[in-house]
Amino acid sequence: MKNVNDIIKELTLEEKASLCSGLDFWHLNAVERLGIPSVMVTDGPHGLRKQASAADHAGLNDSVPATCFPTASALSASWNKELLGKVGAAIGEAAQAEDIAVVLGPGVNIKRSPLGGRNFEYFSEDPYLSSNLACSYIKGVQNQGVGTSIKHFAVNNQEHRRMSIDAQVDERTLREIYLASFETAIKEAKPWTVMCSYNQVNGEFASRNHHLLTDILKNEWGYEGFVVSDWGCSC
Repeated sequence: MKNVNDIIKELTLEEKASLCSGLDFWHLNAVERLGIPSVMVTDGPHGLRKQASAADHAGLNDSVPATCFPTASALSASWNKELLGKVGAAIGEAAQAEDIAVVLGPGVNIKRSPLGGRNFEYFSEDPYLSSNLACSYIKGVQNQGVGTSIKHFAVNNQEHRRMSIDAQVDERTLREIYLASFETAIKEAKPWTVMCSYNQVNGEFASRNHHLLTDILKNEWGYEGFVVSDWGCSC
């Protein structure tokens, strides 16, 4: 079996570029000559939303049957890390059965407004609780050999104009509230991927925000996994 670094050396520039983009809604490109398969990712985080055919971004078409667990907002009310680990393990097992490589979750953004359309998908308005529960969830999934994608990094706290809004936040608030919900989970559970958000943070889109992705995530937190953009992100 070849070492990953040896395989990378054999990739052409075009093949490397292809691995940074999707084949379709849910699959990554393959490089068959080097034995790199096309793998599937799919939405969680409270079960699987695998679309076997006629995939669509909005999730309007049918998905394969899957166990649906309580939402993150309900699970967080338990304050039970062991429970979150068990839920993660069950989702990881289901992903293995469906040949899914990465579950796109958990969501750990802070609930800043009661009008947030995805508040149900995020754990808590408390960053300590959110990050610790996410840590257990991630370990549960990844112990089954399936990756996770903690999201949405960062300061994605409203749905209105979510693809263009510029979230203005000072450094102390950014770190003590908004990034704190990610930090413990990323450092301790080491999710395979981190999904960046659509919005701008202090004038720069999160998908190309040097301060967030390089200064903090890579250099300070020592993250060695992949950063992926949210679906349809054109930033």
